[in-house]
Amino acid sequence: MMDILNTINGFVWGPPLMILLIGTGILLTVRLGLLQIFKLPTALTLIFTARNSGNGDINSFRALCTALAATVGTGNIVGVATAIKAGGPGALFWMWMAAFFGMATKYAEGVLAVKYRTVDANGNISGGPMHYIEQGLGKKYKPLAVMFSVFGVMVACLGSGTFTQVNAIVEITNLSMGIPVLYTAAILTVLVAIVTIGGLKSIAMVAGKIVPFMALVYMITTAAVLIAFADQVPAAFKLIIDSAFNPTAAAGGFLGASVMLAMRSGIARGIFSNEAGLGSAPIVAAAAKTKWPAEQGLISMTGTFIDTIIICTMTGLVLVVSGVWTGDLNGAAMTQSAFAMAFPAMAKYMLLVGLVLFAFTTILGWNYYGERCIEYLFGTKSIMPYRMVFIALVASGAFLKLETIWVLADIVNGLMAVPNLIALLGLSGVVVAETRAYFTYWEKVKSRKKRIEVTGEPECVEAE
Repeated sequence: MMDILNTINGFVWGPPLMILLIGTGILLTVRLGLLQIFKLPTALTLIFTARNSGNGDINSFRALCTALAATVGTGNIVGVATAIKAGGPGALFWMWMAAFFGMATKYAEGVLAVKYRTVDANGNISGGPMHYIEQGLGKKYKPLAVMFSVFGVMVACLGSGTFTQVNAIVEITNLSMGIPVLYTAAILTVLVAIVTIGGLKSIAMVAGKIVPFMALVYMITTAAVLIAFADQVPAAFKLIIDSAFNPTAAAGGFLGASVMLAMRSGIARGIFSNEAGLGSAPIVAAAAKTKWPAEQGLISMTGTFIDTIIICTMTGLVLVVSGVWTGDLNGAAMTQSAFAMAFPAMAKYMLLVGLVLFAFTTILGWNYYGERCIEYLFGTKSIMPYRMVFIALVASGAFLKLETIWVLADIVNGLMAVPNLIALLGLSGVVVAETRAYFTYWEKVKSRKKRIEVTGEPECVEAE
């Protein structure tokens, strides 16, 4: 079975998809004038200052937190470890590259999500690639929208949303505290059921409280480890960059890696972590209370920056400076070993808190993504049955093998990305037009306000 899955995975994540993913990011980066660099300060500011004046189900901050809940997960801990174990330290560099161009992709996804969002039969906002494919590209492209939705449900139920996260939680709780898998699975299932039955507002409320806390705690924890190995950090950066362009020799339990393997491991795990190009984040971005598509696009873009450029980088540096990547361990055990070298007594608890919170919130976020996809396919009556099936899959996910789970997750992730990337390429002109309209408007507003300050004219700025 594993041989078959690996063959399929190798085909799905072959050169064509890699070129499509990175190529789409490069095209959008060029057409948007390096927006992810020049407008990043504005985007980071908007996280806390967005006006939330438009129609939507939740405010922009909670939309971002829900998206981060789905993206900041096991990929940031286990995924980084598996990438470096397979491709060497150079894999982290290729994660950075995927994230840099992915920021432009994530921006475009957010723009289109708000522009083409709709309202479902229950009065809730519904949006995402399935809607901007059908409405933006046209009705004749509906098969692509259906394809995306089918793969979206598969990722939610069989990949990022359930099995990988549940497996990581039961593994770390058993490894760190000796809690039986059955007990962890039962408690996790009950908690997921309590939150997800309440729908997006319940999920967003929990995400809005947990995500900022968990991200801050994990960054402080990894920063403490890096301080303990401060003298090794410059050499680690050099090794990461060198290994990205030169084969990495075998060392200890590390079997060695070619440049292509480092690139493939880094890009695949980077996409799995930040989900830029997959089309998942725009599903919740569509629900944000905003009237400007570009505004939510900027806020969505910060998700990739926070997820990969900050959190994945800190995890990767910890693994490299500690030297554990050359050992025999992999996954969560490898990351825990790195923490233990700096804080022997506290390591297992530090990683336990981070991984459990990351994985739990990812389950919540992906529950909503799958729900919107199933609603697109079968209408609002399918939502509650979907939630029941999702909860059942969470309960069963604790008893599957790690290798099978990761390969299956990679396959459905790759398949989900294809129709979304086609739509992004076809609608890139719309993204550019919306971007120009947004920044042109606010430049006029700033100019008018400045003129009022200088001349003392009566303030009569156009309503937002």
